[in-house]
Amino acid sequence: MKFMVIVHATPESESGAPPSAELIAQMGRYNEELAKAGVLLDANGLYASSHGARVRFDGDRRSVIDGPFAESKELIAGFWLFQTASLQEAIEWVKRCPNPDCGPSQIEIRQVYEGHACGGEVTAETQAQGERIRAHIEARAQ
Repeated sequence: MKFMVIVHATPESESGAPPSAELIAQMGRYNEELAKAGVLLDANGLYASSHGARVRFDGDRRSVIDGPFAESKELIAGFWLFQTASLQEAIEWVKRCPNPDCGPSQIEIRQVYEGHACGGEVTAETQAQGERIRAHIEARAQ
């Protein structure tokens, strides 16, 4: 099972201040432990929302909203992509994580749809298209 592990932003992470050298070292050790255990598929931090934008959809209309965005509790500061046998295993790994902020912080764990598990009608054409896309992504990663 794949899980997106989402580090929620805080006012500190949104300020653009870099993490301390101590936190970087702690996260490095944690990430190395995840990698050695075969759990870590990907991970990265994100710039503050002031470096981003949102595209809002309303029917056929699109509008762009430039960052920063007001509600830091609704924002993402970073992520991991885990491969574990269960949600419980992903939770146990996250509980071992250093606190990503000096104060209260939150990490969310969400299972990733794999294949066509998202439901809906999947035609042979749609399935073949998904396989082509995955093959293209894998080829670029090599």
